[in-house]
Amino acid sequence: MKVSFKNLEKGLLALSCCSLFLFYSCGTSKRVRTSATEIKSVIADRPQVAKEFRAAWVASVANINWPSKPGLSTAEQQKEALFLLDFLKKNNFNAVIFQVRPQADAFYKSDLEPWSVFLTGKQGQAPNPYYDPLQFWIEAAHDRGLELHVWLNPYRAHHTSGKVISDQSIVKKRPDLVLKLKDGQYWMDPSNKGTQDHASAVVKDIVKRYDIDGVHFDDYFYPYESYNGGADFPDEVSWAAYLKSGGKLSRGDWRRQSVNQFIERVYKEIKAEKKYVKFGLSPFGIWKPGYPASIEGLDQYNKLYADARFWLNKGWIDYFMPQLYWSINNAAQSFPVLLGWWASENTMNRHLWPGMNVGLGGDDKNVDEIVNQIMITRGMLPNSPGAAHWSIAGLTKHEKLIKGIAEGPYKKQALVPASPWLDDKVPAAPDVRTELKQGQWKLSWNGIDAKDVFRWVVYVQYDNNWSYVILNRNDRYLVKSALEGGAKLNKIAVTAVDRTGNESLFREVVLAK
Repeated sequence: MKVSFKNLEKGLLALSCCSLFLFYSCGTSKRVRTSATEIKSVIADRPQVAKEFRAAWVASVANINWPSKPGLSTAEQQKEALFLLDFLKKNNFNAVIFQVRPQADAFYKSDLEPWSVFLTGKQGQAPNPYYDPLQFWIEAAHDRGLELHVWLNPYRAHHTSGKVISDQSIVKKRPDLVLKLKDGQYWMDPSNKGTQDHASAVVKDIVKRYDIDGVHFDDYFYPYESYNGGADFPDEVSWAAYLKSGGKLSRGDWRRQSVNQFIERVYKEIKAEKKYVKFGLSPFGIWKPGYPASIEGLDQYNKLYADARFWLNKGWIDYFMPQLYWSINNAAQSFPVLLGWWASENTMNRHLWPGMNVGLGGDDKNVDEIVNQIMITRGMLPNSPGAAHWSIAGLTKHEKLIKGIAEGPYKKQALVPASPWLDDKVPAAPDVRTELKQGQWKLSWNGIDAKDVFRWVVYVQYDNNWSYVILNRNDRYLVKSALEGGAKLNKIAVTAVDRTGNESLFREVVLAK
């Protein structure tokens, strides 16, 4: 059973007001005026767990991050995957963005698209011994308290690193949807209804069959001009068909409209299947040069035909992750200046979690840069801080960098911030039991509806100091010393956290003297 935050607050306020009334009516000599704000403050006077989205991208295209090369054995693939997930858990991350569709292919069992060449070395060939990589990643991530967001490229049909175009490739199976670029890549035509239908079906299939936490698109909408030798995207056939049908938009507006329709459609279809699954977008970090005034650089609006500001304004996303891969002091593309502009456009109050580039090296300068960017993000977006790091290789390769992050801003564990527009019902509080044996307290608990729980938070108070530890879905007990550094364990509490970040009622348990 879940309770609305608003109804819970009303009930607690009513209970507090009733208690005050009884206190005043029992003959007290002096009445004290207590406002509703003060009552709320008393209710909220409890230890708070940190809430911040902390993710890393794991790219599969061209074997950038995982697997390290195509054709590894199943055991080798799984070993590499667990290393990356253990690394994120150890350093207090709470999400992974895993690329499962790099070029209209699949890192999972699909009836719509072939197995990826980057997985087995041959497009269409399943892992041997057989396993489903996406299912493996989901279970392993969730066991470690990490959200798993599937990352798809909606339009890329063939990447040059994919080499041979197999008979199972969409390039050969649906040539009516695909256009060849001058650098050797193939791109699906975003304005073609068949493209939109196919890509949408792929997303719906994953959402329906897999226990994912989010669907993620990056910055590849219409391709960068450099992919086509500086020439315009070769969509003359579909453009001519649009004009023949009576279309009145300019070519740029027509392209943007096609992408807009697709983004809105995907968002609505995800919610129709599983409302709690978040939809995230990570566009190029600049909407247009001059927005704000000091900004220079590539124009995604007129070059990639991605009106990312429009999607944010419309609320067709649950988290928005502009790729702010520039430094704080870079005047033409300043990290905080761009973040502030995107924040001013976040009229629907969705999560704004910028992408940060951790691939520039691990020297003191870059460590300071990333740590400072995280702290700036916290200061500018205090209600829902967060970031994603491109890519996980920059973290695993640079020991000084990950040490600076893990011993600095990520020193304490954090929950993913809640998404109240998706779900504002708190899960039921767990039943907690305590047992003292040989100077140690064993704390154990059971959830009333454990299926609704993604993480647990255990709060402990030594003397008057509270601390917490975040545990994972399968954990059901924790052992703590009765004395720690001369301080006595006085109180504990255990809360349940659901898939959208809602935390159950906080109930203190006073331990026996």
